[in-house]
Amino acid sequence: MDDVLHAVGNGVAWITLNRPEVMNAVTWDQRERIIGLLADASADPDVRAVVLTATGRGFCAGADLRGAPPSGGAGAAAGERVPGDVARTVRRGAQRLIGAVLDCEKPVVAAVNGTAAGIGAHLAFACDLVLAAESARFIEVFVRRGLVPDGGGAYLLPRLVGPQRAKELMFFGDALDASDARTMGLVNRVVPDGELEKTARAWAERLAQGPTRAIALTKQLVNASLEADRAGAFAAEAAAQEINMTTRDANEGVAAFVERRTPRYEGR
Repeated sequence: MDDVLHAVGNGVAWITLNRPEVMNAVTWDQRERIIGLLADASADPDVRAVVLTATGRGFCAGADLRGAPPSGGAGAAAGERVPGDVARTVRRGAQRLIGAVLDCEKPVVAAVNGTAAGIGAHLAFACDLVLAAESARFIEVFVRRGLVPDGGGAYLLPRLVGPQRAKELMFFGDALDASDARTMGLVNRVVPDGELEKTARAWAERLAQGPTRAIALTKQLVNASLEADRAGAFAAEAAAQEINMTTRDANEGVAAFVERRTPRYEGR
């Protein structure tokens, strides 16, 4: 059984975690597969949006701690942890996964079908838009294990909800239901469980019909905005508009406005 399902249709790439028996706790191999599929989506002009979702009752219960990542070095070969091993594993694993979502050149929609814990929650929060089923829950589970949040959690959450609420979530590790997550700003929309796939498909296909390069540049601008001063942000915005005006879609959008018709974007 393939533990990551992949399908492309109507300009949308669907990436589905498929280990429902363990609530889709993510393995090293799954991370590598998802990273590769996101890179492929960026490079493929026929893919214009991505949906990340999962099978079963859980979106992703975090990292599968039973599956050891590839290791190296004499100490690792001897079964001993040496200084640097953990940091290296975090950089090569969870951080690369979250970075792949943030850096994907196509808009990524999370369709959260159930519990999203630890790196699973961060995988959802890294997406550009988050849809959650009513049964979904989000848990900053690290503190329950005596761990520091990884997978970009301390980077993502303060930017989404502010430092005080981020600390509350991370210090206590309490489960946050979908409705509260939406109120807090972590989720765009909550839908009945049976409507999640339909809503995700509608959103993704709408994105896939849009001006793909303009959306990609917009994503880059927004993701960088909280780390830039005004001068830098304004310069980046002007440069992005300059680049975008070389695309066929930008010319089509302007022409359609002048001609008072609906634009027909091609993603190029």
